Amino acid sequence: MSDRYKRVKEIIEKASSVFVVGHKDLDLDAVGSCLAIYNYVHSKNKDVYLIVDDRKMERAVSKVIKELSNTVNFINSARAINLKDKKSVLIVMDTNKCYLLQNPILNDNFFEKIVIDHHEMGEGSINDGEIIVDTEASSTCEMMTDFLKTSDFTIDSYLATVLLAGIVLDTNNYVLKTDSNTFYYSYYLTTCGASPNKVQYLLKQDLNKYIKRQKMITNVKIINKIAVTRGLQGEVYRREELAKTADTLLLFNNIGSSFVVAKIDKNTVGISARSIENVNVGKILERFGGGGDAHEAAAKITDTTVNKVEKELINIIKLL
Repeated sequence: MSDRYKRVKEIIEKASSVFVVGHKDLDLDAVGSCLAIYNYVHSKNKDVYLIVDDRKMERAVSKVIKELSNTVNFINSARAINLKDKKSVLIVMDTNKCYLLQNPILNDNFFEKIVIDHHEMGEGSINDGEIIVDTEASSTCEMMTDFLKTSDFTIDSYLATVLLAGIVLDTNNYVLKTDSNTFYYSYYLTTCGASPNKVQYLLKQDLNKYIKRQKMITNVKIINKIAVTRGLQGEVYRREELAKTADTLLLFNNIGSSFVVAKIDKNTVGISARSIENVNVGKILERFGGGGDAHEAAAKITDTTVNKVEKELINIIKLL
């Protein structure tokens, strides 16, 4: 990995300007990793911008962006395209899928690209540029902590806290994809001043949304230790609400994998999946046009119903 990171630094050094972007519906892993590379580039006296198009944000992301609004150059995709030149670099964090970018058009507007992510490559992945994907890492925040540490970059307490929050979020409090590296980099971030209290503050949930998610669990069906549940009729959910519900289901006895199916907009059904056993949820969701890795995955299907998607998913699970 050190050779790959060396190449990243070389590309940044030659860039006229750098634009950092995460996936749609930003979460703390995306925001934390974006801020990590943003701060590194800024330390090199480069013009650097963080692209955010999301209009609705989860509470924690909104807090971070508000707190940094006076110190970070947040811009939208349209302005980024106007500001970039032939030597500008686009750095994509916490996703490798073009269609998941804040604005997919960004992919076609930059000649030089860097992708840093912990999700498996698949259909729709960006395939040109410097691609660094570590599917063994718990999160992109873990990867960026390693990057900054090996670069002898001094991580301030605020950045350390957001990076730690990203790790805690993506591991579901150290339940998923957690190994010795995860614990080591979490410890390292605390030595940089990361505040566990601030992490908990960032991760505080909206009570009404929490109740709404818990109601989904009442529809759960369990097939060979695989839980499948669905959203309430007439309700529309954000993607992260499905993911959090899938995480919650793994906390119960005799559930090793979970799938949550619900409307994510008027014409789209989303699926979020998690696994801590030998069920490869990424492979299953590839059949719905989505993907991910063995432990976490997602898909979205247009012009269908929750009933149809749930029925098809259950039929696939019964054949495993």
